[in-house]
Amino acid sequence: MRTLRDIDELRSTLQEHRQRGQRIALVPTMGNLHAGHLDLVACARQQADIVVSSLFVNPMQFGPGEDLDGYPRTFDADQAQLVEAGCDVLFAPAVSSLYPNGLDAQSRVHVPVVGEGLCGGARPGHFDGVSTVVSMLFNLVQPDIACFGEKDYQQLAVIRKLVRDLHMPIEIIGVPIVRAADGLALSSRNGYLTSEERAKAPALYRTLCTLRDRLEHGAAIDTTLQQGIAALYESGFTPDYLELRDTSLGPVNANTRQAILLTAAKLGPARLIDNITVQLPGGTTRAANE
Repeated sequence: MRTLRDIDELRSTLQEHRQRGQRIALVPTMGNLHAGHLDLVACARQQADIVVSSLFVNPMQFGPGEDLDGYPRTFDADQAQLVEAGCDVLFAPAVSSLYPNGLDAQSRVHVPVVGEGLCGGARPGHFDGVSTVVSMLFNLVQPDIACFGEKDYQQLAVIRKLVRDLHMPIEIIGVPIVRAADGLALSSRNGYLTSEERAKAPALYRTLCTLRDRLEHGAAIDTTLQQGIAALYESGFTPDYLELRDTSLGPVNANTRQAILLTAAKLGPARLIDNITVQLPGGTTRAANE
């Protein structure tokens, strides 16, 4: 695996592969890799001849008071895992390389509608930062495909709209959530949890499963979500949101059959996100008296 930090060297390296007609896949990450990231690499490996992974803790997607400074930097361990996973090129630029004029002077990419509400509402400006850095990476790597995890469901929707709206010739592949044996979705931020908090954390997924089962049996949506919020508080979480959307992240209606139940909740210092698909039966209502 080649590890590159220079933009021009990245471009020249990939141009050689492109001239040979090789298919290129991109796996963007912020490092502190876990099995979920490695699943993205494995998916890319199956789809392409050359796998490029980026490792960049993007300051633009962190808001004031968030964990930019405390976000784990584990470069040597990440590099070793990527070698073992079969990654061909690791691109690990400095902040000054991608943002040479600083963040305030940097042009930004805004993806409307799907980036609003949910995590976009709880973290203003977050998805502008994500869209900007991903657009840069797409421009620099010019991949044929790019792999993103379905745990970050709204992010995946934002990237898909970005590519569609800007006519980028890139196939976006969503890779299923990887979970621990107790159901907790793997996340780089799980490391913030104390042992006591880690023992409580699987209640997030269990709550989603319980709510899914109720909804699939025709329970009223608003009542079920209210019960879910109460259950999360009772389990020690502070919810940012718990919402049911259609799979394009629009509002559900009487004709919606396939939906997605999404949540973000804080447990100690960690903000955990998760989601689960829901098959709504006919006749599902928002409230019990509808």
